[in-house]
Amino acid sequence: MALWLILLIPLLTVADSQPTNGINQTDLQAAMTDMRMRSYYGFVILLKILDSIPNSLQSTDLTFLMPNDEQLSHFSITPGNLHDFILSHSIPTPLALNHLLHFPNGTLVPSSIPSRMIRITNIGREGMFLNNAKIIIPNVCQSSWIKCHGISAALTFGNMVPPLQATEFEDHSKNNVPKPFRHVKRKKAPTVQ
Repeated sequence: MALWLILLIPLLTVADSQPTNGINQTDLQAAMTDMRMRSYYGFVILLKILDSIPNSLQSTDLTFLMPNDEQLSHFSITPGNLHDFILSHSIPTPLALNHLLHFPNGTLVPSSIPSRMIRITNIGREGMFLNNAKIIIPNVCQSSWIKCHGISAALTFGNMVPPLQATEFEDHSKNNVPKPFRHVKRKKAPTVQ
């Protein structure tokens, strides 16, 4: 009996000393290294600040959608809205570009804040859009379970295109934010009886 107690106490001590942060730190560090290699320094800084708050990131089953440093510099991020900003720029499952390409046009997926939906629009050679932002550098994170993509702008979550319409976009290279210029109605699928 005493032998079991001697073996059980160290196991309980090890279990109590585990970090309370839910995210796998090895995966997060590997993802941040990949982000730095592609010059997403601002997003890495935001992640480090958020990760320093206990239990702020709960899972490594994530896809981060990262505006570049120039786009981040135009966006107002306060300490009070940092958590919401990062979570609204993530999808709670790891999705490489190849996975995103399989979603039908107009598919809505929840961000890590479920009330903020992300519409996936594939315009073929024009690119893949998530709400108002174009994926400009896909598959940035290759060294961890976390996936991440560079996007052309911070995501917006209002006035989205209705689900049964695809949108074509013009190239607005000045601000790199796509603007819809024409709606194309999708054909309805035949009903099966």
